[in-house]
Amino acid sequence: MLDDSGLDLLFQKARTPRRWMARPVEPALLRRLYSLVSLGPTSGNCSPARFVFITASEGRERLRPALSAGNVNRVMGAPVIAIVAYDPLFFDELPRLAPNEELRSWFAADVGLAEETAFRNGTLEGAYMIMAARALGLDALPISGFDQNMVEDTFLAEDGWRANFLLCLGYGDIEQLPPRAPRLGFDEACRFL
Repeated sequence: MLDDSGLDLLFQKARTPRRWMARPVEPALLRRLYSLVSLGPTSGNCSPARFVFITASEGRERLRPALSAGNVNRVMGAPVIAIVAYDPLFFDELPRLAPNEELRSWFAADVGLAEETAFRNGTLEGAYMIMAARALGLDALPISGFDQNMVEDTFLAEDGWRANFLLCLGYGDIEQLPPRAPRLGFDEACRFL
């Protein structure tokens, strides 16, 4: 079990930044980040998430028109902008990822099941990325305010991937953040049966 310092890093004291320090994130750290994300559980080990890390100015400028106005400054200031995407044809990898199962045929025969599974498990992997980033000392800002079609056409069309959300990564300037927003209490959000 993690001690309080570990829980602080991941949850209790972790905050979502609004601004970023000008400190770069090294490519080796992004590789380490993905290696942790890839270990998170997905149903049938389907692993549908795909990630595009935007670090260069040219990529940022291609992304800018797709951002909602309220997100431009927060996103463009991040050292890394990850497009958290998923591969609708993830099942083509299942003979390698789950070799003792006959899962590929299930998804290949049912587009609705494949889409639902890819979106759900790709979202899980995006959440793993947030936790892994925090565990590695990075801050994370998830963003859903963007034009999905524009992001897919600009960055993902070649592979046929679908955009889920954006995840800004880096070292946040958290000194002037307002107090943490309220959360629902246990009795409001949970029940026993």
